[in-house]
Amino acid sequence: MRSTRRVFIAQGAGLALAFRLPAAGSTFEPNAYIRIASDNTITLTITRSEMGQGVRTLLATVLAEELEVDPARVRLEQAVPGPRFKGIRLRTSGSGSSSGTFRALRTAGASARQMLIAAAAGQWKMDASACRAEKGGVLDPASGRRFTYGELADAASRLPPPANPRLKPIAEFRLIGKRQNRIDAEAIVRGAAPYGIDTRIDGMVFAAIARCPFPGGGSLRSFDSKDALAVPGVTTAIPVRSGFFGGGVAVIATNTWAAFRGRDALRLEWNPGPAEHFDSDRFLETLTGAASQESYPIRREGAWEAGIAAAPPDLEATYEYPFQAHAPLEVMNCTAHVQPGSCDVWAPTQAPETAQQHVSDFLGLAPDDVRIHTTLLGGGFGRRLGVDYVDEAVEISKAIGKPVHLVWSREDDMRHGFFHPASVEKMSAWLGDHAIRVWSHRSMGSDLSALGQLTSEQKADRQHYAGEEEPWGAFDTFYNFAGLKVDYVPVDSPIPTGPWRAVMYPSRVFARESFLDEVALSLNRDPIDLRLELLRPGGIAKIGSQQINRDRMARVLEEVRDRSGWNKPLPPHSGRGVAVNIYAGDSYIAQVAEVSVAPDSSSFHVDRIVCVVDCGLPLNPAGIEGQVESGIAWGLSAALRGKINFREGRVAESGYHDFRVIRMNEMPRIETHILPSTAAFGGFGEHPVPPVAPAVANALFRAAGKRLRRLPLSLA
Repeated sequence: MRSTRRVFIAQGAGLALAFRLPAAGSTFEPNAYIRIASDNTITLTITRSEMGQGVRTLLATVLAEELEVDPARVRLEQAVPGPRFKGIRLRTSGSGSSSGTFRALRTAGASARQMLIAAAAGQWKMDASACRAEKGGVLDPASGRRFTYGELADAASRLPPPANPRLKPIAEFRLIGKRQNRIDAEAIVRGAAPYGIDTRIDGMVFAAIARCPFPGGGSLRSFDSKDALAVPGVTTAIPVRSGFFGGGVAVIATNTWAAFRGRDALRLEWNPGPAEHFDSDRFLETLTGAASQESYPIRREGAWEAGIAAAPPDLEATYEYPFQAHAPLEVMNCTAHVQPGSCDVWAPTQAPETAQQHVSDFLGLAPDDVRIHTTLLGGGFGRRLGVDYVDEAVEISKAIGKPVHLVWSREDDMRHGFFHPASVEKMSAWLGDHAIRVWSHRSMGSDLSALGQLTSEQKADRQHYAGEEEPWGAFDTFYNFAGLKVDYVPVDSPIPTGPWRAVMYPSRVFARESFLDEVALSLNRDPIDLRLELLRPGGIAKIGSQQINRDRMARVLEEVRDRSGWNKPLPPHSGRGVAVNIYAGDSYIAQVAEVSVAPDSSSFHVDRIVCVVDCGLPLNPAGIEGQVESGIAWGLSAALRGKINFREGRVAESGYHDFRVIRMNEMPRIETHILPSTAAFGGFGEHPVPPVAPAVANALFRAAGKRLRRLPLSLA
């Protein structure tokens, strides 16, 4: 399969275990993940970042399942990039934490279990097949003899790892598939869990940066630090060149508040750069106009050409998706300590390997001399795949010769990251015989600049985007249309853009699922019935590298119809809407939203969202429910409130007061239904986001009779 950016963003690391020949001793370390000490302490090294998605709980559960221990007994330790994890991915993205580690971690646990059983059998001088592991020890059922794992650690450490350890059959699972409470919930609720912003080390100072307010290539012209240095606690001010936004000026102080006050006292002059007059509304108009430009062909299937040539489309619509910010609760921050020949970094990052490489390159150090300590993340959503804040802190620490704790303000965080790109989707349908003859999706948007720019050769390759299976949600349209035509028109944007929760899916699924609702109305068809028809004849459909199971999607759709009471009457001024999606060919999801509208259409409320999920074997139902609820909250924030505006080259918004996220009183009742499955677990984190906006928009049409084709959704 061709290497794609989908793989880069979304996939796991395979089965690398970093096995090594264990040395004799009182600690048993059969692979990179597990350490068992003679005092019965069991340590799991976590290879993914915890940012609220519950990955620490899930990975501990997977290990405990194979190792036959109580998850509460597993001590957690965060992986630090280095030789121990060669070949093991530490990056957290694309909902790949569970799917990317599941088999590898099971294999690691099964290998350790088998070695511990062999060690016990050796001491008892009996066949290992007559022994079994349970409750953190090895038992001889015939005699009742028992060793704890700690008592076996030394003997097990002398054994070679098995080549093919036996994994537990699914039927024997006692933890996986059952509800597991968050193992770190109490510490988080009590405020005892350490996030990046809580990092404190001896001798450190504090820093804040004044960054260029023009994201489209602006830069620092000059600065005067006299007034800043007069602020009590401020010690110095220096220019910095790192980051996405053309550098700036760092103010160093004895505390963060003094650093912020000193930064505000700087006298600064900026070069606005080539995008001085960039306006996001005008850019959306540019995207709309780009529909007539030459496109990259993405998919061509069935009798599309003859259908399009025969007549103009029977139905057309254009959908707009604005720029969005990540706005995590914990602002960007990093603590860096550069010393001669080494560097330590404490950061809430989704990409510790990237951070290590950046620091290594900047300082001219070997990667192994750079230690990245990943803390808990107060939200990530793709923003912390960038390591600009790490680069900034390291540059400052090197310049001043001290450890430094860099903290962004809320305004910094809103204006100086990379953004979810704006896009426009032009949808067309040719209809006949009560059915869709040809479906056309023409997407206009910008590439994710945080992932790098295309080369001239890539731009010249008309099959480049199809080969990369992009844009998601347009390329992998899974309906069985008689004729299908999908195109992409890339439009350069000066604004830094990058992965956002669900990446490319939200805008394309918003258009696809909303327009399908419009088509159903035009055909006088029930929206769910039409979708079910478009999933026939069922079975497996190969779309690029993905194996789409239309039967699974139909089953999810039928379930959400039944669970939501789709055909039951609602009060006046209320409506239901449906939307579905398949994420990367692995996980299947359908949502029905219920809304109520004021009689004068002055306001509306989303009252209920029913979500049905088939993500393969459900590893932790409680975790899946949490992801559904958080994903719907994220999707509603974008659908009802979210939009970043650029005016005269600057971001207009500055905080939660003008870039609003959904409030508790605005949340609907959420019902999550997880379908049982023995299929491979497909990951689940970003998946609930894309269907939210179209489900709500479709419901609003039924409640108020107004078709909404741009975000944020408004009846005004």
